[in-house]
Amino acid sequence: MRFTLSSTALSCKLFALAKVISNKNSLPILADFMFRTEGNTLFITASDSENSMTTTIELSDSDVDDSFAIENHSLLEAVKSFPEQPLTFEADKNDKIVKIIYQNGQFSLPIESADVYPVAAKIADIAVSIQLSSALLSENISRCLCATAQDELRPVMNGVFFDITPEYLTIVSTDGHKLVRNRIYDIKNDVAASLILAKKPATILKNMLAKDDTLVTITFDNRNAEVTFGDTRLLCRLIDGRYPNYNSVIPQNNQNVLHVDRETLLGALKRVLPFASDSSNLVRFRIDGHVLQLDAEDFDFSKTATERLACEYNGAPMSIGFKGNAFIEILNSYDCQEVDIQLADPSRAGIVVPSQQNDNQDVLMLLMPMLLNE
Repeated sequence: MRFTLSSTALSCKLFALAKVISNKNSLPILADFMFRTEGNTLFITASDSENSMTTTIELSDSDVDDSFAIENHSLLEAVKSFPEQPLTFEADKNDKIVKIIYQNGQFSLPIESADVYPVAAKIADIAVSIQLSSALLSENISRCLCATAQDELRPVMNGVFFDITPEYLTIVSTDGHKLVRNRIYDIKNDVAASLILAKKPATILKNMLAKDDTLVTITFDNRNAEVTFGDTRLLCRLIDGRYPNYNSVIPQNNQNVLHVDRETLLGALKRVLPFASDSSNLVRFRIDGHVLQLDAEDFDFSKTATERLACEYNGAPMSIGFKGNAFIEILNSYDCQEVDIQLADPSRAGIVVPSQQNDNQDVLMLLMPMLLNE
């Protein structure tokens, strides 16, 4: 078989697909890309047995519909340095070699039969489908990934939970200490349904989705989900299990509200955090009137830091401790100018929300406090 395509298009697609391939594969052929031609379209697939991604490239010419598999590292190294030019693939399945011809030379690589490449699972006929913009999905997944767990005993908490109802779509993640909940009111479904997307496909989507209004379609049954965007399709196995009742842990009566500039607080936390204990990362928030004081200390190495910043606060004076690096992750996940920190008392979870929510959205992040030694 013989076909010609753009070197830049091929390189771009291969590096995106390579994120699916695992370093430790259950089958040797899963270290390969699978190439399949159909008319003047090339379909390229990468898989790790649980996740499979397929994308397409338009061909300049193609002589026959056929397929083969080729090892990913060798091909990636070969094509990554090419300037834009046509590449011609000539595959000889009898000799199990593909010759790749470019403007000033050629090289050859071994190939394998695509017949033994695993076939991706199919979505059941009875499935739920939702659509949302690429930018919206990317933003929500990015925000949730910082709160996913690494818990072997509770694998459901290692993923991102999508909960769709007749009222709204909720995208949630929690590791037991942090919780992120995103409600999107203009995406809903007549029948309630849910899925738990594993961290790997969620990370792939975060890195690949464009920050624009391109529509992304998510179709899922009780075992698998298919995410389609542009000319790419990601098929992934879902995490099986019942997600915790996340609404039950969100306080409903945190009456003390701290209003502060997000960038100012973020900068102050980054400056004091290096002085906190490496084991706890504890930063003390002392709030009194219009002043927020951040304190960090590591008595083992005689390190302390204090910084004060202006704020608006409507409650009684309070001291509450938070894990500094977790708070930084929360603030980095927002792009708003100001945030509200809703508090009840030093022993109860704090809620961080943007001072002004985006249209048709309700986003909050919860962080459990740390014990203070007064």
